[in-house]
Amino acid sequence: MTQALSLCVFCGARTGTRPALVEAARRLGRCIGEGGSTLVFGGGRVGLMGELARATLAAGGHVAGFIPEHLARIEVADESLPELHIVSDMHSRKLGMFERAQAFCVLPGGLGTLDETFEILTWRQLGLHDKPMVLLNLEGYWDPLLALVDQVIDQGFAPPENRRLFSVVETPEAVIPTLVTLLARTPPTPAAPGHDARALG
Repeated sequence: MTQALSLCVFCGARTGTRPALVEAARRLGRCIGEGGSTLVFGGGRVGLMGELARATLAAGGHVAGFIPEHLARIEVADESLPELHIVSDMHSRKLGMFERAQAFCVLPGGLGTLDETFEILTWRQLGLHDKPMVLLNLEGYWDPLLALVDQVIDQGFAPPENRRLFSVVETPEAVIPTLVTLLARTPPTPAAPGHDARALG
């Protein structure tokens, strides 16, 4: 039986144009719920995040949403969630999700998903935490991002070990087993970084 964990998932507030990505979000939600894990996410009921949350709840999982006041209407906060935190701003949202999570997964998404992903990776690069992250590279969605990371490293703007700040999986079913394995190798994380610890890279 796979270990249950509190998993923060970053993903889009839109569903995109590829039905396979929507189905993959639902599959990940089923894996989270059936494994008795908790989904930590952006608190909206639209897009991939909404599909993910509904699938997690339907499979018996717990869901904790974090959404800032100014996005509660834009992203349509899901007030039916068993745990919904309406916070003051984007920084509070990200910090709340960080503190609630043991590990992170990144599904397809837009600029907001990239912002969340790189902030958590930057904190890890700076040694502020050591919580693992996986990119769910569905149908090659994150291939351009992986190529960009390689370019940043190859041109001397980051050390080669930055490639180990995250792992890549190809299927929703691989997410939790991969993270459980990574957590078993990871020492306890330091205290959550405060707002002053945010770095621009």
